[in-house]
Amino acid sequence: MSGETNRPRILLATDFSKWALRAEDYACCLAATWRATLTVLTVLEFPPGMNPEYPVNQVYLGELMKAGAKQLVDLKARASARGISLHTRIATGIPCEEVLAAVKAEDSDLVVVGTKGKSGLAHVLLGSTAERVIRTAPCPVLTVRMDPDEVSSAEAEPCGGISLNRILVPVDFSDCSLEAVEYAALMAQRHSASLTLLHVLEPVSYGLDFTLLHSGKREEMRERLTARLGEMTRALADAKIQANLQVRGGTPFESILDSARTIPADLIVMGTHGRRGLSHALSGSVAEAVLRQSRCPVLTVRSPKYASGHRRVLPGMTT
Repeated sequence: MSGETNRPRILLATDFSKWALRAEDYACCLAATWRATLTVLTVLEFPPGMNPEYPVNQVYLGELMKAGAKQLVDLKARASARGISLHTRIATGIPCEEVLAAVKAEDSDLVVVGTKGKSGLAHVLLGSTAERVIRTAPCPVLTVRMDPDEVSSAEAEPCGGISLNRILVPVDFSDCSLEAVEYAALMAQRHSASLTLLHVLEPVSYGLDFTLLHSGKREEMRERLTARLGEMTRALADAKIQANLQVRGGTPFESILDSARTIPADLIVMGTHGRRGLSHALSGSVAEAVLRQSRCPVLTVRSPKYASGHRRVLPGMTT
């Protein structure tokens, strides 16, 4: 057990729907690449107010438990075929509460959940659970989208059909977005990936006195921001991480999604307490739109967790 205590801990929350299969693929890939322990949790939804002592409810709960146990056995077999060993948990209650309780009990370093394509976060893997998990989980959350016409790779290799070579990181220079860059750097090191740091200059910029900035001052701002991004890419290069920068105009979420398409990005890593649209996690229009519409997975960084002895790639990078 002492060997496992130093390994990263990944929690996959699943309801075994087909939308959850792609998240399962990513959880297995990350577990193999990170040499992490993987725990799979399924929650048997038992709404408050339903008395578990009633015979009819006991029968209902028993059937749920039997079905959940079988599905976990099947998932364990699929993971074993990929060379992945895992632990399983079954909980009963309100999904979001049980997922967060499992994160704390497991001291998870990352949570993986899936979302249904097109409907976005309106119909996520665990209902509205993902929103609350992303808002409150004490670790990063990887949200994996699956469109209705997609199927799980079902390949024997741990990362069969999954690429994490190009990572996009929106940066607004808030502390949280800088932490997202730091976490993205860790991802890049683990997956030999390149990073693209993106800052979006919104169409209308205001000075501190709320007057419109003249074009000259706007260009001066662009140059200053580009210089700051340049400092970050040089720090990343010193850590042997390939990185480039983009400063674009436009609406933030549209620019992020367009950059993700044109790179094309395999993953978006973004902070959840930044400035402007990135400031309110899922309640912020930018992050919500990115999570709903991104074709690639989105890793939200609210409370990053690093191994003991982690050496920061961006030391002293603050607002």
